[in-house]
Amino acid sequence: MEATLYILRCANGSYYTGLTRKDLASRVSEHQQGTFDGYTARHLPVFLVFSQAFDRISDAIAAERQVKGWRRDKKEALIRGEFELLPILSKRGAKGMRQL
Repeated sequence: MEATLYILRCANGSYYTGLTRKDLASRVSEHQQGTFDGYTARHLPVFLVFSQAFDRISDAIAAERQVKGWRRDKKEALIRGEFELLPILSKRGAKGMRQL
């Protein structure tokens, strides 16, 4: 494994998408402890809600950039493992399609 994409749910309900090349548990612990001043340090506690390992760092970086650009409903479908909804939620005007 070269890198891991992860999503954290912050105390305020927002999502933080990140990438690590180190052990995922260690990275999440750093977020939880507020080790680095940043978004998650101001929105503690955080909870790991999704992760995906990649063999190539370039693939992980591409996935992180993609997910960071998604709306909340699409991120939540990914978190729930409802992969079949991702193309539907990619279409224009697909907001609020939770009833599917």
